[in-house]
Amino acid sequence: QVQLVESGGGLVQPGGSLRLSCAASGGIFGVSAMGWYRQAPGKQRELVAAITSRGSTNYADSVKGRFTISRDNAKNTVYLQMNSLKPEDTAVYYCKNIYYNVWGQGTQVTVSS
Repeated sequence: QVQLVESGGGLVQPGGSLRLSCAASGGIFGVSAMGWYRQAPGKQRELVAAITSRGSTNYADSVKGRFTISRDNAKNTVYLQMNSLKPEDTAVYYCKNIYYNVWGQGTQVTVSS
């Protein structure tokens, strides 16, 4: 059974940085495309960034140049480095194993002064 556990969320000032981590267990992590999604209050969940098993990446236009997704297959972990954070980045961030269609529980990111 595939399970995902996110960590690294919190409160940060505008312009600050956070790094989210998503630790996976079960399944075969190395073949799994992984994604980070977010959902702000009153809005639909949206894709932020994704990474294939081979390391190819894609990003939402709103985060290009500020966020970086990466993975460490030896640690079964995917990361989201978030720089130059803006108040509109405030949301619950979810990790997803796209291959197995499994979600993590989410971690809150709040950008506010």
